Amino acid sequence: MARGVIYWIFAVCVLMGGLLVAIMLAESVPNAGGVAHSLFPGMQAGEDGAARLEFIGGYAFLFQSLLLILIVALSILGVSERHRSKEFLVYMAASLAFMLFIWWQMYSNHQAFLETGETGYFMGFPIATAWQMYGTWLGAIPLILVYVLGFNKYIYTRDDAEAFDKLLREFKQTEEHD
Repeated sequence: MARGVIYWIFAVCVLMGGLLVAIMLAESVPNAGGVAHSLFPGMQAGEDGAARLEFIGGYAFLFQSLLLILIVALSILGVSERHRSKEFLVYMAASLAFMLFIWWQMYSNHQAFLETGETGYFMGFPIATAWQMYGTWLGAIPLILVYVLGFNKYIYTRDDAEAFDKLLREFKQTEEHD
């Protein structure tokens, strides 16, 4: 299974690299990096958001989705293979689904704004921005909970602690005999 996770990580990285190449080769739009702001020197103002995302928006969405998959895959790789139970993998899959849901809400609400020019507000921000402000950190909480609440079950078990203590005792004994 460890090789499986490594292959997933490799595949995700290759796909991310391919997306970066596709973004670099995509048709460019005028003033994609913004234009000088009319009131504030040194500040850039964005041009038409829909035009800037026309050729790369889908790639950007896929890239962020792959990044979230990579984060979860690397988290799984950080857990000893003997502790990667079905229950653990379900928690990780649920965490990924939650993060992808938040990302989808952020992206789709921004796209809806670009299409209509109208947006609702949530806690002082336009909806897409609110998903970004509140959802980004909220999406990490399930992974944190798996780590904190499952630490003694998945990360450092009692058996691991006993094996480590035994190793220390053996090391001290060999050190005393030398």
